[in-house]
Amino acid sequence: MYGMNIEEIKETAIWCLYEKGRNYHRMTGIYTDTDRNYRMYNGNQWGKAKLGDVEPVQKNFIKPIVKYKVGVVHDNLYAIVFSSQNFENREFHKEAEKYCEMLNRYASRVWEKDCMDFKGRKITKDSAINDEGIIYVDFDTEKMLPVNEIVKKNDIYYGNENDEDIQAQPYILIRKRIPVSNAIEWAKSEGVSEEKTKFIIGDNDTFEESGESAKLELDNMVTIVYKFYKKDKTVHFSCATRWIDIIEDVNTGLSLYPIAHFNWEEKEGSARGEGEVRYLIPNQIEVNRTELRRVITVKQQAYPQKIVDSSKISNPASLNTVGGVIKTNGQPVEDVHKVVGTLTPAQMSPDVKQLQDDLIQVTRDLAGAGDIATGNVNPEDASGRAILAVQQASQSPMTEQKESYKKCVEDIARIWLDYLIVHSVDGVNLEQATTDPNTGEEIIQVVNVPQVTLQQLQATVKVDITPKGVYDRFAQEQTIENMLLNGLLSAERVGELAIYAELLDDDSVAPKQKIMEAVELIREEQARIAQIQAEAQAMQQRANMFLMEDADAQAQQIADAQMQMQAVPTE
Repeated sequence: MYGMNIEEIKETAIWCLYEKGRNYHRMTGIYTDTDRNYRMYNGNQWGKAKLGDVEPVQKNFIKPIVKYKVGVVHDNLYAIVFSSQNFENREFHKEAEKYCEMLNRYASRVWEKDCMDFKGRKITKDSAINDEGIIYVDFDTEKMLPVNEIVKKNDIYYGNENDEDIQAQPYILIRKRIPVSNAIEWAKSEGVSEEKTKFIIGDNDTFEESGESAKLELDNMVTIVYKFYKKDKTVHFSCATRWIDIIEDVNTGLSLYPIAHFNWEEKEGSARGEGEVRYLIPNQIEVNRTELRRVITVKQQAYPQKIVDSSKISNPASLNTVGGVIKTNGQPVEDVHKVVGTLTPAQMSPDVKQLQDDLIQVTRDLAGAGDIATGNVNPEDASGRAILAVQQASQSPMTEQKESYKKCVEDIARIWLDYLIVHSVDGVNLEQATTDPNTGEEIIQVVNVPQVTLQQLQATVKVDITPKGVYDRFAQEQTIENMLLNGLLSAERVGELAIYAELLDDDSVAPKQKIMEAVELIREEQARIAQIQAEAQAMQQRANMFLMEDADAQAQQIADAQMQMQAVPTE
């Protein structure tokens, strides 16, 4: 091949590891499971079954269950908040809090810019359907911003498939399919010789692709494998195709693998977890089969069928014509029932429909997505708080998934900070919000934060959660409306309102922050009114004093006032 001997084109070490992982995936059925799970979710539930002239009818209850549960996890807004844990240096601690506020602003900008709400929902959906949702974080050194990429379960291979702790893995492989031309260009930019790039060869190795549609490719593609492993507490990176290495063992300087994952539910002895769809499939198949049997039965037996002695009818085609005249071959009209008759439709047992409905309802209830859980309640018949209480109680089994997603977001934030520290050799420019002492307006200024300062922060991450559900807003609006009707938003009762706001928990359904803002607005209005009243009272006092003066003193005051007015320059 290209004049090179077999020793020069042997498979790379990374590819050998990849083959090992691929064989494990095949043995455990990960590839076939993935295709089946997504096919059942998307509604292609009959697959390639041969049903003759019968339409593949179905009642897909898997999709609404998954959509509801994904919606529950993302019923809240998530925000990354850094806080300093450097308590040893008390003097630095106050400075650290200031730097953490700058990091929070940075994280908020990255979250918005990289559409992390959308990507978070996507990995949650992947996790619910196929056990595991994965984010791989790269870094743009020119813009000093992390780049977050969704990775499919099929495309990641763990060194220890029995440990769900990403950071404890001996190594991690990520598989990618890219056009051959792009791979060659990339290899050349990394210093790979022209002779070696000839061995970046396209292939049809698509069996491992996630989803049946991904197995058909338009361009000439090649498989590239990333490898991450830890050595001396730092992450090393390399990359290869089947025949050549593109990047050979680079020390990234990171202390964390740049990968975070969200397992829908823990599965003992598995790094992958357990999703929602796999064990709904048998019930879904039985519901579809029952539906098909009902359709066939209705088509064959539920309609009246004609029985005709065609030998005694001269125009049998008229039997299928509405209002048509049927002509007999000399047969008396009184004996027509001996010529044409109908079979009475058969009655189907109601047990069939009841079984099907029970299968759907019980499956939804056991999956925690029944009518009560999904909030199938008339809002006019119950208060927002009551509906919210019912929903929250029914959603309590989803606490595990919410906490798992929250941990995934925290892991992502730690990776962002890890990248920022490594690549801030010349410092990193962060935005700081300050207040103009003259105008009171907020000013944003750019501050260069040294690498050593970021290292000293020893920042930890927590995720703040803000409710945003429909009934959360409904309950908040009801709370404010009740306050207005009860007079709590008046100036006379602002003290009571302030005490009420202070006693509320930070995560209360009642909008604590908005109530505190209302208190400030009322007090500002009170202060403005008091100032106007004080100025009016001072003017009244001056007027009274003027009236009490004698005529000469009044004339003198008027003259002084006129001179002052003349001294004021006009524009």
